[in-house]
Amino acid sequence: MNKFTTSKICRAGIIASVYFVLTYFLQAIAFGPIQARISEALSILPLFFPEAVPALFIGCFLANCFSGFLVFDLTLGTFATLSSAIFTYFIGKWIKNKHLRFIVGVIPPIVINALLVPLVIYLGGGLEVAYWVEVALIGGGQAVSIIPFGGLLYYALAKIKEKNPNSSLFKE
Repeated sequence: MNKFTTSKICRAGIIASVYFVLTYFLQAIAFGPIQARISEALSILPLFFPEAVPALFIGCFLANCFSGFLVFDLTLGTFATLSSAIFTYFIGKWIKNKHLRFIVGVIPPIVINALLVPLVIYLGGGLEVAYWVEVALIGGGQAVSIIPFGGLLYYALAKIKEKNPNSSLFKE
């Protein structure tokens, strides 16, 4: 049974805080029609930690409070992060091969955000190009943020887990 432990609550708070801080301080590249949220690198964390799902939701919600598309970003944008985190979590449960797990695990945050964030921009009145062009731009920004930076984080955590599988960091 999954319990809410102090360490899980603290880890969730740290994840939410880091997501918010990275997005807030890198606002120039985190919002708008062309964006690369470095904080999206954290979207691989549900592969390791179930508490990363609500943490990413909260961190994204707080960060989206500073968006130019406030209402739409708080709802649809935050939903994109939540749904991709849920899918990523289940991928982590189902796929055990370390490399395949990462490759498949980055797909939900890239694809879901690529499809939904252009709707946020469109509904907010800021879409100046065709929807599918914006999908490509947002998907590219997601890929640039998640694959290299999330990859570094993923393989660092995987290495720690391999070397010390009984680490308190990975206790359920």
